[in-house]
Amino acid sequence: MAFEGTSTYVVTDALRLAVEAAVTLQRPLLVKGEPGTGKTLLAEELARSLDTRLITWHIKSTTKAHQGLYEYDAVSRLRDSQLGVEGVHEVRNYINKGKLWEAFESDERVVLLIDEIDKADIEFPNDLLQELDRMEFYVYETDQTVRARHRPIIVITSNNEKELPDAFLRRCFFHYIDFPDRETLQQIVDVHFPAIAPRLVSQALEVFFDLRQAPGLRKKPSTSELVDWLKLLMADELAQEALYQRDPSKAIPPLAGALIKNEQDTALLERLAFMVRRQNNGPRR
Repeated sequence: MAFEGTSTYVVTDALRLAVEAAVTLQRPLLVKGEPGTGKTLLAEELARSLDTRLITWHIKSTTKAHQGLYEYDAVSRLRDSQLGVEGVHEVRNYINKGKLWEAFESDERVVLLIDEIDKADIEFPNDLLQELDRMEFYVYETDQTVRARHRPIIVITSNNEKELPDAFLRRCFFHYIDFPDRETLQQIVDVHFPAIAPRLVSQALEVFFDLRQAPGLRKKPSTSELVDWLKLLMADELAQEALYQRDPSKAIPPLAGALIKNEQDTALLERLAFMVRRQNNGPRR
């Protein structure tokens, strides 16, 4: 299977090969990288390129592995039995299917995204090992085995908030999405804004990379934030002029709220700008 990206998603050679390797090996593709580098979007665009359905399981700190398989709603069944509701003796009526079950019973091969797996408890990945390996699981309440009709393409994302177990890592094909270089960012911008002025892109990328290289920055601006910033700049001619005439001794670029997301980084940039002004003015006599 060749994944060449889509009209709205630029894929590097390394990422393309990683997708192909994971599909060939029939293993989940574990993707890490800075926030905003397109990890989640990869699964969405992969499903789009294959013209198939995307099933997304968003992981939270309270998520348990069995929720991806199914949940038995015993409380509702007890309540219905007290009320004399019809069908209460049929256990199947109280089985809520999870995202893995949904992917396994699909009539077509789907893309299954397990998003931000590192948010869950450390045991969460290990609790899914058998199901992801064998592509089946057992439902005790109904005495049935659910097997995948078609092996889904599984994309798992992680923001590196915690280490994943070795046993889980052995069963995945791993790829780290490096932050795009200037040439790749240019391609991404061209995809989103084909008619954008070259001067605006050039100046914006210059400022963008300067911000990312600022020492001590708590949150570096991401690719998605660059796209948002450019969209705002294109709609505001005054902001464009302010960008073109930007003084290095001024801390914050126009419409910087799309790039800088906390007050600590704002204060840091202001301090750095003050140091530039002080250096340019020279020592007082």
